[in-house]
Amino acid sequence: MNDTPALLVKPAHPRHAVWFDRFARRAASHAGRPIVFLMACGLIVVWALAGPFLGFSDLWQLTVNTATTIVTFLMVFLIQNSQNRDTAAIQIKLDELIWASRKAHNHLLGLEEMSQEELDEFRARYIALGQHASDAHGADMRTEQRPSGSHRAR
Repeated sequence: MNDTPALLVKPAHPRHAVWFDRFARRAASHAGRPIVFLMACGLIVVWALAGPFLGFSDLWQLTVNTATTIVTFLMVFLIQNSQNRDTAAIQIKLDELIWASRKAHNHLLGLEEMSQEELDEFRARYIALGQHASDAHGADMRTEQRPSGSHRAR
């Protein structure tokens, strides 16, 4: 008998959601490339050099302000989409690792759905466990005899 949970059928997404996911992935991938950064810097240089020829007019200033506001506004949604996708994928991978580990606490699988107060309680428990393990490990290390020259710098 196999202990692996049955994989869920991939849910159907509305056509616009599939299109947006594909678009957001590509846009985020391209926006993070060095050439895009250099192109943006080039546009700013061109804009700055155009200032004296346009008399540093209000229209000259409004152009860059409007362009940067629009790009920033749209990038917020693309970045958020990318973050949501990455977080969901990482969460699924962590859930699988917890589920697959015989010693893991399976009640941690739904941790992301808990309130901040509940998360703080879990965090405090794990800090105490870590401190206990560190104290126990330190006691073991003090009683263990090591050959000279095997000490590592900390």
